[in-house]
Amino acid sequence: MVAALLGAEEFGFATAPLVVSGCILMRVCHLDTCPVGVATQNPKLRERFNGKPEFVVNFFEFLAQEVRELLASLGFRSLDEAIGHTDLLEIDRAISHWKADGLDLTPILQGSGLEANAPKRRFTAQNHELEKHFDHKLLALSSAALEDAQPVEIEFPIRNTEQAVGTMLGNEITKRFGAEGLAQDTIRVTVRGSAGQSFGAFIPRGLKLILIGDSNDYVGKGLSGGTVVVRPDEGSSFPAEENIIAGNVIGYGATSGTMFFSGIVGERFLVRNSGATAVVEGVGDHALEYMTGGRAVILGRTGRNLGAGMSGGYAFVYKLIASRVNPDAIRLDELKLLPLDDQLATELRGLIVAHHEQTGSLLAQRLLNEFEQERVNFTVVMPTNFASVSEIRESALLQGLDPDGELVWEQILEATSG
Repeated sequence: MVAALLGAEEFGFATAPLVVSGCILMRVCHLDTCPVGVATQNPKLRERFNGKPEFVVNFFEFLAQEVRELLASLGFRSLDEAIGHTDLLEIDRAISHWKADGLDLTPILQGSGLEANAPKRRFTAQNHELEKHFDHKLLALSSAALEDAQPVEIEFPIRNTEQAVGTMLGNEITKRFGAEGLAQDTIRVTVRGSAGQSFGAFIPRGLKLILIGDSNDYVGKGLSGGTVVVRPDEGSSFPAEENIIAGNVIGYGATSGTMFFSGIVGERFLVRNSGATAVVEGVGDHALEYMTGGRAVILGRTGRNLGAGMSGGYAFVYKLIASRVNPDAIRLDELKLLPLDDQLATELRGLIVAHHEQTGSLLAQRLLNEFEQERVNFTVVMPTNFASVSEIRESALLQGLDPDGELVWEQILEATSG
C-alpha cells in the first residue's frame, strides 16, 4: 500500500520492481546482480541506488498512521488496549485448516485468563544474570592482553550450562582494539568438558578457543576473525571421524576466522558463512546453505541438500556423492563440481595440515600420508558465477588491471547476468 502511495523512487528504487498487487520480487539477492543496487557489491549497480534515510522515516510514519487507522476501526486508542483481545480474531479458517487437525487451540484462543486490570505486556525487564556468565573469569585473567596486548593463556573446565563462552571477552577486545582485534591467538583459552550453545559466538581476531570435549549448537556463530578448535579428549578411544562432536548450525553467519572440528557436526553447517574457513570430518543435511564466501573442508560424509542457495566461497569435499548436492543448483547450473587442480590441491593440503596441527586428527594424518593418491577423491563445490568472477579477477591481476576497477566489473556483470 505504502509503495503504491509514494512510488518506487520514494523508497530509493531507481526502477520499480515492487508493486502492491502481486508483489514482484527479483529474487537475485544471492547473485550480485541486484538491478536497484541494494544487494550487490558491484559499483556499477550500486550507483543505481538513490535511497536516503528520510525515506525510511517516511515509510514508518505511513506505517504508524495505518496502524492507528486499523486500531480506531476496532475501537481502540492504542496497541496496549488491543493486546489480549482474542475475541476479535477471525479463527474459523485456522481451526478448520487440515494442518490444525488434532490440535486444541483453546488455550491460545480463550485469552490469558488474567484479570481485566492485569498487565498483558512486558513491564519487568528480563534478568539475564550476566553477572554469573563464564566470561567474567576470562575477562579477569585477560587483563594483560586487554591492557597491553600481551599474550595470555587460560585453562578451565566447562559445563553445557555455560553458553556463549568467549562472546563477552570478544566484545571487550573489539571495544578496545576495534574491528582489527588483537594479533592472532593473543588470548588462548582452553576448556575441557561439554560446552553449551553458541560456544565462541562472534569472537574477533586475537581470541582462540580450544574445546577439548564436545559442544552444542551454534559453535562459532557470527565468527569475526577468531579461532575455534573442537577436538576429543586425548584419552578417548573412539574414532573421532565417526562420532558427533558438535551440534547444528555451526558457523552461522560467520564473516572471518577459522574453525577446526575433529569429528562430525550436525545439520546446516556454515549457513550464511561469508568469509570464515572451517575444516570438519563430516556434516549433516543442508551444509553450506546460502554460503556467500569463505572456505570449507569436509573430510568425511555429507548429508543431503548440500549447497542450497550457495552463491560464493567454495568447499573441498571428500568422496562427494553428487546426489547429495542440492538438485536444483545442479539442474540450473548454479553449482560446479570440479576436480582439484594443482593450485587447489596445494591449498587443500595446507588446510589439512593446519587441521592436524590444531586437533591432532588421525584422519587428517592418514590423508596427508597418502595425499597424492587421495587428492583425486576430493571434489571442489563452487558456485558457477563465483567461479566466473574469480577467473575474471585473476586474469585482471595477471594483466596488471585493478580487479575492482570499472572495466573488470563490466566483465563480471556481463559474465553473471545470464
